[in-house]
Amino acid sequence: MTTAPKINIQAPKGKLAILTPGMGAVATTLFAGVEAVKKGIALPVGSYTQLGKIRLGKRTENRTKLVKDLVPLAGLEQVVFGGWDIFPENAYEAASHAKVLEKDLLEQLKEPLSKIKPMAAVFDRDYVKRLDGPHVKKGKTKMDLADQLRQDIKTFMKDNGCDRAVMVWCASTEVYTPPSEVHSSLKKFEEGLRNNDASISPSQIYTYAALKERVPYANGSPNVSVEMPCIQELAAEMKTPICGSDFKTGQTFLKTVIAPGLRNRQLGVAGWYSTNILGNRDGEVLDDPGSFKSKEVTKSGVLSDIFDANLYPELYSNISHVVRINYYPPRGDNKEGWDNIDIFGWLGYPMQIKVNFLCRDSILAAPIVLDLALFMDLAGRAGMSGIQEWLSFYFKMPITKAGLKPEHDLSVQLLKLENTLRFFTNEELINHLGLTYYGVNEGEA
Repeated sequence: MTTAPKINIQAPKGKLAILTPGMGAVATTLFAGVEAVKKGIALPVGSYTQLGKIRLGKRTENRTKLVKDLVPLAGLEQVVFGGWDIFPENAYEAASHAKVLEKDLLEQLKEPLSKIKPMAAVFDRDYVKRLDGPHVKKGKTKMDLADQLRQDIKTFMKDNGCDRAVMVWCASTEVYTPPSEVHSSLKKFEEGLRNNDASISPSQIYTYAALKERVPYANGSPNVSVEMPCIQELAAEMKTPICGSDFKTGQTFLKTVIAPGLRNRQLGVAGWYSTNILGNRDGEVLDDPGSFKSKEVTKSGVLSDIFDANLYPELYSNISHVVRINYYPPRGDNKEGWDNIDIFGWLGYPMQIKVNFLCRDSILAAPIVLDLALFMDLAGRAGMSGIQEWLSFYFKMPITKAGLKPEHDLSVQLLKLENTLRFFTNEELINHLGLTYYGVNEGEA
C-alpha cells in the first residue's frame, strides 16, 4: 500500500492556552481534572488523547502506540487555562458551587484553581433567558465587543507566556437562531457586528474574535456559529481550524452506538422516546423553550441521519422520535437519561429496548474538551484549516463541507479519527479488507 508524504507538523513548543467561554461546571471540572492528573492523584479516564491506543500496520505486526506518543500533542504540563464568565468567581469557587467534584479533591487543588480568574464575558440575556450575572462587557457595538475579546486573547497570552491558543465553547446553550442573511458572507457579518444586528449572538462574537486571532475554535454547544457560511469563510481566510457542534456526552453518545447496530442488522424502528432529568445550570438554561430548541435540533438530527428513510423506507419511514429535557434541581450535575426504543424484526414482529443511563454530565464532557483542545492545536500546527471533520467523533451534530451528510456512526467516526492520525505520521491507513484472492492472503490487513 502506497503511503502519502508525511505532513510537516510543528513541534508543540512552549505553553498552550486553552480558553473557554464559560467557566461553569464543565470547564472547572476540566481544569480540576488536569491539575489532579498532573499531581498524580487521578487518571485521565475518558480522554482518548491521554489513554487511547492506536493500532499501526497489519495485525501480524502487533504494533500499537499511545496516541500521545504517536502524534506530537501538547503535554498537560504545557497547558494554561483561561476563560470568560458572567460570574466573577475564580475556578476554585466556581467548582465549589457546581458541586461536581468532592470537596476533599477540590481542597487539594485549591491553589492552582484559585489562580484561574475569568475575564468579563460577552453576554446577552435575550439569548440565555434563565441566567444573568454582573461580570459582563460593555460596548457600543458588537464589533467593539469582538475587539475586546481579541484584546483579551492577546493580553492573556502575553501575561501567561503562551505561544499558542485554542478556544472551546463551554458556556450555556443559547436560544435557537438559524442562520439569516447577515450570516451569508463575512462582509455582511462584519457589517452586522458594526450595526449591532440582533441576529448575531454572543457565541458568534466569540467565534469571530478567535478566528481573527488565528485561534482554532471548537463549538461544544448547539449554538449556531461554526456552521455559518460567514464563519467558514473567515476560517478559510485566516487558515484556522474549526469544528463542532455540541459535545456528544450522554444520551446521544449511546444513540450513536445503538442506532448504527440496529441499522446494520436491518432491524426496523417504530419509535424512540428519549427523556432526561438534569439539575445543574445547563438544565436550568434548557428549561427555557428557546434554548431547548437548540438542543432538540442536535439531539434529534442524529437518528434521522443514521436511520435514512430514503435509503430504507420499509424500516425507518415512520419513526416517532421524541426528545425531552426536564429541569430537576435535586439531581444537580448527575443527569439521568431514559430511552424506550420500539423496534421490529423478522416478519415485522415487535420488540423493545430500554436504556437507563445515570451519568455525570460534566465528568463525561471534561475529557472531550481536553481532547478537542489538544487535537485542534495539533491541526493548527499541521497546517490544517477550515472544517475538521475527523473530529466528528466528539459531536452530536458534526459540521461537514457543503453538500455532504455527516457520519454519526461512532465506530466509523473513530476509524476516521484514527486514520487521520495515521496519515499525520505516514503510517498505513487501515481498511479492514482482509481479502484472499488468487492464492494471496491479505487477511492481516
